[in-house]
Amino acid sequence: MKQTSLKFRSVIPDARRVVIKIGSRVLVQKTGRPDVRRISSLVADITAIRKTGRDVIVITSGAVGSGMEALGLKTRPTLLPEIQMAAAVGQARLMSRYAELFGTKGVKVGQVLLTHSDFQHSVRRTNAHRTIEALLRHGVIPIINENDVVADEELKADMAFSDNDFLAALVVKMIRADLLVILSTVDGVREPASNGRTQRVSYFERITRKTFSLVGASDSTLSKGGMGSKLKAAQTAALSGCGVVIANGLTSGVLQSVMAGEDTGTMIVASAL
Repeated sequence: MKQTSLKFRSVIPDARRVVIKIGSRVLVQKTGRPDVRRISSLVADITAIRKTGRDVIVITSGAVGSGMEALGLKTRPTLLPEIQMAAAVGQARLMSRYAELFGTKGVKVGQVLLTHSDFQHSVRRTNAHRTIEALLRHGVIPIINENDVVADEELKADMAFSDNDFLAALVVKMIRADLLVILSTVDGVREPASNGRTQRVSYFERITRKTFSLVGASDSTLSKGGMGSKLKAAQTAALSGCGVVIANGLTSGVLQSVMAGEDTGTMIVASAL
């Protein structure tokens, strides 16, 4: 099993365009306050990946959570205007933190806010694609988030980006990324073990109904996505020809381990020809 996993992962070090999606609970504490130490560590790792000559795109969550903390809200709002208010306050704080931390590494970042309808509208999708490509050509790391402030159906219906998991998959398809790394607060997908506990699944060659039966929904007050939404995003990305790794963003050095092709997290093998 491990040898097969390493064989599938042997292509990862050759990935030239990498999308890194960072979930809300990786970025913020339970109060919603940004975890500066953890964000600093991730920024250092992302900068190291970029300095190897790869294109790196960051999909970030955490705006609503950051806004909740600033506004003194204990739980995620349920009314759309209040969610959008928290996002407006939190997005500014989140981007300011990214700009400051990447700036200490000599790296510039650019904010890109997208909604579901941007991908459905050909002109807006093309414009977004061109902007991201221009940022990459000029050595700027795109920091992409859902535009919660103007979003409507994405926040309250089945179209939700699910803590930006689906957004990450759409971006992968748009820019033709080679690898998507989804950072969560668990070490990957887990399945029942013979000892009555659970064990990490090293890889999936494809995602099926049986795969989804292993996971449940999220009950976090800070994020919208559970492992189910991550698997749906991974399935979409894999079908577009992009390999996916779901890993624990709370683990020190996890990005270096993933990029080295080590048996870290759960890999979903690219399945498109």
